[in-house]
Amino acid sequence: MDSIDQLLAQLQTEYKELQPQQQQPKSATAKSFIPPLPKSASFLDNLLAEVQADFAQKDAALELKRQQELEQERIRQEQLKAKQLEALKVQAKEWLAKVDPLSSEGLWFERFAESYSSKLEAAIEYLRSNE
Repeated sequence: MDSIDQLLAQLQTEYKELQPQQQQPKSATAKSFIPPLPKSASFLDNLLAEVQADFAQKDAALELKRQQELEQERIRQEQLKAKQLEALKVQAKEWLAKVDPLSSEGLWFERFAESYSSKLEAAIEYLRSNE
């Protein structure tokens, strides 16, 4: 903001310098009309372009930071899901080791597991549904 304040002070100084020149008596003839100095207009244009570029740069930096944060959050979520899946695999292996294949639950599970590529995958799905 200091640079903007400095630019504003500079503009005010230039405006005050130009103002006494504009207050000089003007003649009624069209020949004496003096258009505003193009130098000050180009200065304002340059100043505006600088401010716009500064804001665009800050916006781009904020957008990049936001995208990086979103990507980090996505990676963190994927890692969390992977950990949860590993924990479920351990639970499923333990459950498979404990289940009696001749019990009603064991017989039901055998039929349930037929639609899965492995009993471990079926056990994981079964444990997920019971959570």
